[in-house]
Amino acid sequence: MSAAGPPRPLRVLLADDQTLMRGALRMLVESEPDLVVVAEAADGDEAVALTRAERPDVVLMDIRMPGADGIAATREITADPELCGTAVLVLTTFEADEYVVRAILAGAAGFLGKGAEPAELLGAIRTVARGEALLSPAATKSLIARFVAQQQDGAGRPRAVTGLETLTVREREVLREVGGGLSNDAIAARLGVSPLTVKTHINHTLAKLGARDRAQLVVAAYESGLVRPNPR
Repeated sequence: MSAAGPPRPLRVLLADDQTLMRGALRMLVESEPDLVVVAEAADGDEAVALTRAERPDVVLMDIRMPGADGIAATREITADPELCGTAVLVLTTFEADEYVVRAILAGAAGFLGKGAEPAELLGAIRTVARGEALLSPAATKSLIARFVAQQQDGAGRPRAVTGLETLTVREREVLREVGGGLSNDAIAARLGVSPLTVKTHINHTLAKLGARDRAQLVVAAYESGLVRPNPR
């Protein structure tokens, strides 16, 4: 029996209105043997069309572009069931609350500032391609502050999350740990179960909450009050 060949490289689409930025990103991405750029888009509409044509594993999406911006393009990509295998990683200079919340609610799997180190960006591509969430530290703080301020009612109570009542006790525990930013291995160690069991619980929770990916589970954990920021 012949040996299996090497795994195919992760396919990446670049969406940025700046030609120089796309060129720099292409050089960085293609310096890695397990990554390849399959297309470049200069605006949101082109990003959506090329994503449908090329079916990349990851779209590196700028937010501010002419025509349809990156958030509108992200929303269109993540709403298309035929593109469920594509993760969107938002890469931008704007790490403000508004952009963090809008990007994640649009379905982005991750949010990273353009000031990130090359190794951090390459790692982020691989992370979201595995179906995990990726938020930069600054973005995470913004996301928490935004939801604590806006997603509670006048009495300071968390908002109801549709489907939360259907979760088992263990699924709630796993959701709380996901909201805390722990990996599957770390959650498994903390709860005394296997990583495969954690993955199963996460998949069940995604289905029950109607969430696309891990990033939206983080949102649900904060929105429901299962996770609260530590006071500083």
